Amino acid sequence: LCSSPFFLLLLFHRPPPQHCPATIIGVASLSLLLPTHTSTMPGNSRAEALKAEGNKFFKGGDYNAAIQKYTAATDIDPNVPAYWSNMAACYEKISQFDKMEEASRGCIKADKNFVKGYFRLATALKNLNDLEGCIKALESGLAVDSANPDLKRMKKELTELQRGETVAAYLRKCDEQASNGDIAGAYKTLELASRLDAGNPDIARMMSKIKPKYDRMEAQRRAALSPDEVHKERGDDAYKNAQFEGAIDHYTKCIEGLKRRGEGQSDLAMKAHSNRAACYKQISNFDGVIEDCTAVLEVDPENVKALVRRAQAFEGVERYRFALQDIKTVLSMPREKVGKPNVDMCNMMQHRLNRTVQQLKAGNC
Repeated sequence: LCSSPFFLLLLFHRPPPQHCPATIIGVASLSLLLPTHTSTMPGNSRAEALKAEGNKFFKGGDYNAAIQKYTAATDIDPNVPAYWSNMAACYEKISQFDKMEEASRGCIKADKNFVKGYFRLATALKNLNDLEGCIKALESGLAVDSANPDLKRMKKELTELQRGETVAAYLRKCDEQASNGDIAGAYKTLELASRLDAGNPDIARMMSKIKPKYDRMEAQRRAALSPDEVHKERGDDAYKNAQFEGAIDHYTKCIEGLKRRGEGQSDLAMKAHSNRAACYKQISNFDGVIEDCTAVLEVDPENVKALVRRAQAFEGVERYRFALQDIKTVLSMPREKVGKPNVDMCNMMQHRLNRTVQQLKAGNC
């Protein structure tokens, strides 16, 4: 309203008060309406002129001259993202990607919603082989505009590039393992590579060499297993195939066989109890989870996996105080032993369980 000509006309032509001259009112009012820092407003004429000159140099292929013009424009007004973006485009043309990164960050600083700034930054970081930083830049841009085709395309390309590099690293590791006679390790590495790129011909070629050797070694190894060990491994295979009832049956036979021979607290028995607890958890048999985890904890009281599983099972059957006790036991252990994922999960569980226990106490009162 204050900037409209009609308002100014009314302001300067209204009769002044008797005690104040009209010229004083006009000057005072004008000083309030006019901006005090016109030189730094977006769209500054001098900065725009420099940008136009830079655009001409850019179209003519004189990128260094264009950079000078865009830089001068940012010196006048650093809050216009287009100046920084155009400067970054010039640095890309002359392969100065470190400078391109700086210009792109200046673009984002000028306007966090200017999506092209994130694309420029991602391009610079990709060429600097900072793939992790590149992905972060793309994700930041997509947070602003989730449908941007350039950002989506680059992220897809980058994901494919990372996958290819990971597969290549697996193949190199597999070749090294095979050369050192670690056939089992080589086979497992190839399985990891296959999960990323199942149709890769290089994986198929190496698998055709490694798998027959692995199968022969595995057959010899299994032939030497005890009946209890056979049941444990069959349980493992069933679990991997999500056949939880079948896995429970094999683990139970393993445990019962070990108990008959007085080996109910052996390492093999503890593994079978732990794995059977995992199966029970999958089918929500919380009492079974509690029983198997308790068997493990009688032998190994600080078994983190058993404590966490038992706490989750206690919560599942609404025995919240017992669950809270197990969680507190885990959180009292050294962080490096527990591991960050378990610490984070236990902290969340402790908060939830404390709230539940307090609500139950309040209800009883």
